[in-house]
Amino acid sequence: MDPPKPMIEIRVELVSDSHEDVPYADGSENSDNSGEEAADKVAEDGITRSAPEPGALTAKFKRRNSISLPAGLDNLAAVPEERLFTKMGKLKGDNENSSPDSKKVNFDAIEVATDKGKEGEEVSDRDSNSSADDDGSYTSSEDDGIAAKVPLRSARKKSVMPLPKLRLNDSELPDEFDERGFGGMDSPANSVTSINSLSSLLKEKLVMTFPGVLRRKRPREYKLKAFVCILFLCIVFLVGFAYIFYHQQVLQRAYFERIRFNKDERQMKVYSADGHEVISGELGVGLGGHSYPCLAKDNPGNGSVCLEWMRYARLVMRYELFDDEDVRCYHIKWQALSHHHHPTDCFDWSLGKGHWYGGGLAAGGAWPLEDGHIRMAPFVTGSIPEHAWANVLQRYFLNSKGVALIINNESPLYVDSTDDKKICIKARHDDFAYVYHKTDMPLLNYSICTAPDVKQLHSFLAETSLWDGIKETDLQAINSLLVEPVWQISANSPDQLTEEDVANITEEVVSFGYPAGSVLIDEFWQSSMGDLALDETRFPTFKDTVDIIHRRGFRIILTVQPFISTESVCFYEAVREGLLVNERGGEIPALTRYKNVLSAGVLDITKNHSSIWIQQKLKSLQQNYGVDAFYLDHGSTHDMPRYYQFDRQLTNPDEYKTLFTSRVAQSVPLFGVSGAVKRPQPPTFVSLPSFASDWRSLKLIIPAVLTYGIVGYPFLLSGPIGGGCQITSNLPDRELYIRWMQLATFLPTMSFQHLPSRYDPEVEKIAKGLLELRQAVVNPLLLKSVDEALNNGIPFARPLWMLEPLGQAAQTVDDEFSISDQIIVAPVLQQNSEEREIYLPNGVWKDGIDGSLRKGNRWIHHYKVPLDKVAYFVRMPNNTRF
Repeated sequence: MDPPKPMIEIRVELVSDSHEDVPYADGSENSDNSGEEAADKVAEDGITRSAPEPGALTAKFKRRNSISLPAGLDNLAAVPEERLFTKMGKLKGDNENSSPDSKKVNFDAIEVATDKGKEGEEVSDRDSNSSADDDGSYTSSEDDGIAAKVPLRSARKKSVMPLPKLRLNDSELPDEFDERGFGGMDSPANSVTSINSLSSLLKEKLVMTFPGVLRRKRPREYKLKAFVCILFLCIVFLVGFAYIFYHQQVLQRAYFERIRFNKDERQMKVYSADGHEVISGELGVGLGGHSYPCLAKDNPGNGSVCLEWMRYARLVMRYELFDDEDVRCYHIKWQALSHHHHPTDCFDWSLGKGHWYGGGLAAGGAWPLEDGHIRMAPFVTGSIPEHAWANVLQRYFLNSKGVALIINNESPLYVDSTDDKKICIKARHDDFAYVYHKTDMPLLNYSICTAPDVKQLHSFLAETSLWDGIKETDLQAINSLLVEPVWQISANSPDQLTEEDVANITEEVVSFGYPAGSVLIDEFWQSSMGDLALDETRFPTFKDTVDIIHRRGFRIILTVQPFISTESVCFYEAVREGLLVNERGGEIPALTRYKNVLSAGVLDITKNHSSIWIQQKLKSLQQNYGVDAFYLDHGSTHDMPRYYQFDRQLTNPDEYKTLFTSRVAQSVPLFGVSGAVKRPQPPTFVSLPSFASDWRSLKLIIPAVLTYGIVGYPFLLSGPIGGGCQITSNLPDRELYIRWMQLATFLPTMSFQHLPSRYDPEVEKIAKGLLELRQAVVNPLLLKSVDEALNNGIPFARPLWMLEPLGQAAQTVDDEFSISDQIIVAPVLQQNSEEREIYLPNGVWKDGIDGSLRKGNRWIHHYKVPLDKVAYFVRMPNNTRF
């Protein structure tokens, strides 16, 4: 026996446009939310089923259908056969003489595919021999005399999913489709049906692309839900905005003009005149508890705001306005109330918060400062990269948005930027840098000042009292150092430096046509460091030699230190007279190391008789040998003994440099100093750090010059060309020496330790050309800028943002600088390179190499710079035409 073949169920949903209840033949009523369905199971091989029972029809029509029937066929069960044929067209192969027995409508012409891929299942309908009743329904006359009335319905408006593989056009229909009774799709009678079926199926395809939940929703429901969602988002936005506004505008109270401070979270923001944030930070990092108003006795008054965190710290804020300059300063003072609390404030210097400059040359030599990393360390002088900071410092940090931090000298300052998104300042006592202090608890005292732009702010804050006490001879000494080179004479040990060496170098300079200048002799003019007396064995006729050198146009400079070697003839005298710095808590001299001296004491300049002793020694040298000036090499804080004890307490060891310089300058002329934390009185110049002879050191020179100029040191000694090689050692690399010499040509001073004549003739030719360039182009600008440096503290070598304060490129360029505002210098700092990128600020510039005119405010890419050339550009008048 053959297995039964799968049956196909065709479900038909009848939907009326009217919402009225329509009675069925059996007397039941239709409701709005119930659709009637009818389905017949069809057997294969032409087996048909008769019309359903009256009651069964209603029950079946309550189920949902699988496909939609064209308009006019909704009431298929009750439509007469003749009308059905009229609606659908005659079956293919039938004619008017067809047998009356074939009045059953055969639906097997609809071809579908079952899950097993079988097609052609036949579906038989009820007899079509029916008549119309008065109520508009039809009654079948051949179904056992039982009349089954079906309400008339209009065409469906909802479509459902089509059966699999339902054909969408007549071109895809098989031949047997027409033979089974639907005829061609071009039949006028079938056109409406085909179009409606196609429309219904296309709608089904669109509905299938959405989730089932959406297919059951009406458009109005979507609009309502969209409106509700938008309303919800608006409420969330308003609530969030109110929350942020509350915290920023209410909790961040405007204690002073353009500053807001949240005392609970200790968040501070400072704004410019146009309402833009210029600096933000967190005060009192790590501070716990709640704040309370200070007691009356602790509040300094005068409009100050005083808050106290019990047993932790006290905060006092004060506001100061300088109307003439549109500069505002906010003075902040933290007083720790516990030895375990170290006041710490951190300021944001992430991207978009401006660029930071000043302080000093940090390890790595980053310009701007946020490009590097500053490890948490005391803010004292040292040598890089061994220490966090180099030889010159100033507690002054400047931001490109027109804001500055100025920290009081009495604060035991630590600085940290290991987190690359902020810079932190901390007050902390320790047992080395800040062992002495005026307050028992750490004190962090600083100011935040703002102005419309960084150039205006820096000009306002720069020290302008350099002219005080300047003599005519001092001004002549300044001009001489700017326009004449410095010839440094160094050795590895005392026996390598003789009187004859000094005389020969000056003679060689003159014979090769180099300009005369100052001859700087290192500490080996004495037998041991600290003798402060000429070694007559190696310098038997030094006075006569000095006279010869003077006639050649040179000046003689001797280097002295406050360190006295234990091998020095003066050490015993210094110990006996109590001239040295003692160990902490005792009367024993504290010893340290310095350079090639393994054991040395330090002259305690805080003692009056120590100051008198060294003044007399230096005066004697000047009078006996005709020495012109002295260079003070007093080292750094880290060169001090670990457990030092001065006769008079100093804020920190760096204060020693300031005191030593001022005491010596009272008796003899000073040529320069090796480091400083306070600018010495001109004509004393300050030296750059001692750089090694390598390419990395060459790249550090421009950041060092720019940083020292910003923090208030315009008069700089650039150091020897080629780096700190001793005179008897091998020469620096040839290419390095040439590129270093090209850079030094445009610096405030030009120093030689190795004569160009010791290289090949080409190097000597390049050197002579650079010296001529300096005399013709650079020196006039330097002399013209002296008054500006003395009056306003403006450096000779300037960062590009001084020419273009708001230029983003000008704020970050670290390998270019300007002399005055007339020359842009862009030397090559890379090994084996003859090209570089150059940025020109606004204006018209004349190329120093080929003489062409170039427009500013743009980059020049792949600019060619041969080994014998240096890239520089001279400003032209603004009305210059190309």
